[in-house]
Amino acid sequence: MNTDELTGRARTHIVELPDMAAAVHHHVAAPLLRLRRAARESGFEIGVVSSFRDFNRQLAIWNGKYGGERPMFDATGKVIDVGILSPAARIAEILRWSALPGASRHHWGTDLDLVDRNAIPDGYRVQLTGAEFGADGIFAPFGAWLAENASRYGFFRPFRGGRSGVQPEPWHFSFAPVSEFARRELGIDVLRDAIAAAPMLGKDEVLEALAQHHARYVATIDWP
Repeated sequence: MNTDELTGRARTHIVELPDMAAAVHHHVAAPLLRLRRAARESGFEIGVVSSFRDFNRQLAIWNGKYGGERPMFDATGKVIDVGILSPAARIAEILRWSALPGASRHHWGTDLDLVDRNAIPDGYRVQLTGAEFGADGIFAPFGAWLAENASRYGFFRPFRGGRSGVQPEPWHFSFAPVSEFARRELGIDVLRDAIAAAPMLGKDEVLEALAQHHARYVATIDWP
């Protein structure tokens, strides 16, 4: 991937999978379809909640949270009043759940948020919470199946609550053969250039501490 692809400012590496409502890296399409076929054989129907996300979409998420237009949650899921937080505290809270624009793994088309469509009751709105994948959650059987089988197709969970500063995301899977290359290529200078050119709230504070943010939220994941 080139620098624009790494930071979500281009989608020349992306192909569409219309029947899955997904957009993924061209090397991810075939393994994902094989994973879906295996899941179906076990009674699950993979639903893709999120796949490729471009820079501008990540920027909108970031600015919405920083400015208070989008809800922001602490580690327990409680809504935070961003108005009482300093800029540095706002940034730290956003980074629990959301990546910096230019640093989202979804930019690469390698990472997907997955659920079991067969388990969703009529009228239910998927939240992507730990409770949904917990012992009594509607996606608990699917999560257990993925934990057992996803690696056979090249997928792993990069955020399991171990090394990374990101909160555990049991729904988030990454295609290792491509994403590990991208993670190593997305250096601090590449990320700095992308952020510096963007109309991003809190940009000065982010850039001042970019080395720390990169080390904790980009370079460090739960791998292997």
